[in-house]
Amino acid sequence: MIFNPQCLATAIGSLPHKDPSTACDVILESIPEIPIWPQLPKMDFREEMEIQYSEGIPCVVLDEEKRRMYFDTSRDATNDLEKFYENYMAENLDYFKISALFSRGIYEMERKLSEKNHPYLKYFKNQVTGPITAGLGRVDENKRAIYYNEMFRDVIVKATEMKARWLLRKFKFLGCDQICFIDEPILSAFGSYTYVSVLRADILKYLNDVIESIHKEKALAGIHCCGNTEWTILVDAGVDIISFDAYQYGETIGYYPEQIKDFLEKGGSLAWGIVPTSEKINQETSESLVKKLKEVVKNLANKGIDQNLIWEQCLITPSCGTGSLAVELSEKIFHQLSAVSKLLRH
Repeated sequence: MIFNPQCLATAIGSLPHKDPSTACDVILESIPEIPIWPQLPKMDFREEMEIQYSEGIPCVVLDEEKRRMYFDTSRDATNDLEKFYENYMAENLDYFKISALFSRGIYEMERKLSEKNHPYLKYFKNQVTGPITAGLGRVDENKRAIYYNEMFRDVIVKATEMKARWLLRKFKFLGCDQICFIDEPILSAFGSYTYVSVLRADILKYLNDVIESIHKEKALAGIHCCGNTEWTILVDAGVDIISFDAYQYGETIGYYPEQIKDFLEKGGSLAWGIVPTSEKINQETSESLVKKLKEVVKNLANKGIDQNLIWEQCLITPSCGTGSLAVELSEKIFHQLSAVSKLLRH
């Protein structure tokens, strides 16, 4: 699929609203060309990053009182694992669905998009929590990250593959091309002492498995990391879109000029998270954010990359999700996101 976003805007995923209809309206009004379905973690703890994608995964325990999820690997899970792998091998996507209990946003956005035409719609964006973040972010009954359990690490990767495919099938009725971001904030800690045993080769394999599953549905695969990381990991994994916090880490993409140049020349895109998802938005205007983006783009171009190519393959986003913020602040961020995109395009 040829993807030339030319400064169109989309978003990362989460919003702080407790009313799904209002959240969807904010999205459709601010980013009508590439809308998303909203994750709404303040509505229910089941909509938090890793928990939202946990249905159908063996040994998952949801503690409603403490609002947390963990894996109980102490019990015999043979039957559950057999059922899981049988459905995976059969590509039974419905087994891996995300129900309305775990996502009000998916079904509300589906309803709104099916009720009337949306003339500005060009692409639709989905998102899944990546297997590295999910594996390192959740623990077993002994409070050990489930990533270090080889069997369950494989389960998480395969569940992520199928949930991404289920989402893409869910919105296929729109008739437009789709995008699916793999959210991997934990990659900002790659190489640190905390995760010294997490190998680059393993990360590449697991990310590539999910990317290939997205490609099976004829969709574009993006990876979002809201901190600094070794950006060549994403390139080497075969991703189509690199999504990063350009407001705080815009210059870091230029640390790998040869790889990024090759990535862009082969059709890859950069999603510049130039709109801050914090109180810093109150210190900015759409004009100041455009100026800041032009500076970091120029910095990248000075490394030997055609500036016209950078802008041609440029997607505009917030630096991260807004789910933990106040509703008023989140809506201000979406308003500025829309304004920045329009300024750059017009």
